[in-house]
Amino acid sequence: YHEAGHAIVAAALIHSDPVHKVSIISRGRAGGYTLKLPSQDKYLKTKSEFQADLAVLLSGFSAEQIVFNELTTGASNDLKVASDLARKMVTQFGMSEKLGPLSYGETHESIFLGRELMHDRNYSEHVAQQIDTEIRSLVEGAVSTAKEVISSNMEAFKKVAVHLIEKETLEQAEFYALIGKPVPVQTV
Repeated sequence: YHEAGHAIVAAALIHSDPVHKVSIISRGRAGGYTLKLPSQDKYLKTKSEFQADLAVLLSGFSAEQIVFNELTTGASNDLKVASDLARKMVTQFGMSEKLGPLSYGETHESIFLGRELMHDRNYSEHVAQQIDTEIRSLVEGAVSTAKEVISSNMEAFKKVAVHLIEKETLEQAEFYALIGKPVPVQTV
């Protein structure tokens, strides 16, 4: 259900990259994966694309809550990546309406005894609280979007979960045929 959540939300959001493969076969520390690839090369990302990425990242977490009314450790990496992305949106990319188009914090690389990144905080405690509030708002908005998409597409969500249990892996064409949507076409 966790991976089905990722896949359904990615397929439903217009600013998300197309799903290319979904698998529940463990690879390393991951219990499964949903592979999304852009239709074309991109050098810039919009706030809408980042918000879709956050919703997709948090959709496995949301699916577990919806289906099992319980959480597992399966979403731990998703939570870390989503938190880091939300922090970058607020502190590096100027994507917070409340904090404005400013960059907060400085990152320095130290090459003494290997590569190490150091972060300097160049803002007040009050601004730090605002940053935390904005990050929480982005993450909670993404969870809300993920839950809404899964709940609105429950039939397709369950179909994907059942097929993953039976087959363990769904390729792009099979996934989109299963949910009743055409495979996204690459634009030139």
